[in-house]
Amino acid sequence: MADFNYICSVAEKIREKYAEADPFKLCDEMGIITLFAPMGTAPAACKGFFLTQSRVKSITVNSDLSEDFQRIICAHELGHAMLHRDRSGVNAFHDFAFFDGVDRLEYEANLFAAELLLPDDEVMKILNEDISFFQAAAKLYVPAELLDFKFRTLKWKGYKVIEPPTNARGDFLKKVYEG
Repeated sequence: MADFNYICSVAEKIREKYAEADPFKLCDEMGIITLFAPMGTAPAACKGFFLTQSRVKSITVNSDLSEDFQRIICAHELGHAMLHRDRSGVNAFHDFAFFDGVDRLEYEANLFAAELLLPDDEVMKILNEDISFFQAAAKLYVPAELLDFKFRTLKWKGYKVIEPPTNARGDFLKKVYEG
């Protein structure tokens, strides 16, 4: 499925090159236009999408979502921009695309977002506190499922981590409802 080495190295190179992990700032530095549009908060509402048109790259994020969730959506779409740049047109983060639990592109974009937003040392420090997996996710301001994606990269890197009490699929954000 995903090439952990490639996805982790792309996220790491971007963080190092720009000395930044905030996806909005990274988009600005990389010349990717970031737009915000109200798209609703219903479960089936579009949360964001990546578009390349006439060599201009843009990410549109649903402005009806919380700031923390907008950051996750932007990181996910930045993953599409970096990992799937040769695919033309719209890569919509929507029910019929992102939420397909077996879709390779969405899985890879989730891994990228987890790797970009959750530095190894910060995650390991919080996991060593006497708190639950779900409390750790809350402390990191991410859904537990995104932390599960980070666990996958940590295991691949050789870290010894417990099995998380959840097993996220590419469709984990479908269940997130901010209304």
